[in-house]
Amino acid sequence: MKQEIELLASYWTLAGGAEPHTDREHSAFEFRDRVEAAARAGFKGFGIWHADLYHTLESRSLEDMKQILDDNGMKRIELEFLRDWFRDGEEKKQSDLEKKKLLDAACVLNAHHLKVGDFERKITPMPRLIESFAALCADAAEQGITIGFEVMPFAMIDTLKDSLTMVQGAGARNGGIILDLWHIAKMRVSYEELSRIPAKYLVSVELNDGTFEAPWSLHEDTINHRRFCGEGEFDVKGFIKAVEKAGYTGPFGIEVLSQELRHKSLEEIVTRAFQTTIAQFGS
Repeated sequence: MKQEIELLASYWTLAGGAEPHTDREHSAFEFRDRVEAAARAGFKGFGIWHADLYHTLESRSLEDMKQILDDNGMKRIELEFLRDWFRDGEEKKQSDLEKKKLLDAACVLNAHHLKVGDFERKITPMPRLIESFAALCADAAEQGITIGFEVMPFAMIDTLKDSLTMVQGAGARNGGIILDLWHIAKMRVSYEELSRIPAKYLVSVELNDGTFEAPWSLHEDTINHRRFCGEGEFDVKGFIKAVEKAGYTGPFGIEVLSQELRHKSLEEIVTRAFQTTIAQFGS
């Protein structure tokens, strides 16, 4: 019997007017409205970005948020994003403060995983990365939280091979990688390589679409020009088959950062997100 597909509404897809990498990263749509809209569309999971979490907590408690998620059948909760956990000095100090807040929230919200990584290519020796990832996972394990490192072309390690070297070297049962089709396509990782990833290291998988080449920078392309599944050049169905061949059985997120979407209504966004994504499964 084929497993039921669970789709997760990743944070940025439903973030409304939120602008990535600015001081206005919280959603223009109220938390309850987003969760209820996601549930109506058919989603079983929901993503929360750290800046939006803190904004929501100005008017709600973590317990209130958990109740809203439970009332709407959200079984898979993703919390993101922790940076600089592998650094030294003031960067590490600030990261540790953020880590405590995110792990505490993840515990109350019963999050499926906490997403971590790097956006600024802060090159760090592999032995240090392994040590840092192991320590992060150990802290998270105390609260029953899984850590997922998102593989990206602008992280401190920018290949699938190095990402796996880090998580394998750390040897943490609650640590692995997150595969976002956008980044995998931009990094030109083959689906054959994906299909050979040990399933125990696959924490989460995210879907989207786009073009392989663009007239603007990779950063601009990434935060403003992603597309819904089936609306670009990526082989979305092939990607799904590759991770399923690897043994992945978890939820599939849909993460679309798009300047165009930031001006659409919540209902239009969430309906289009679900329908275009679920259409990629099956034959």
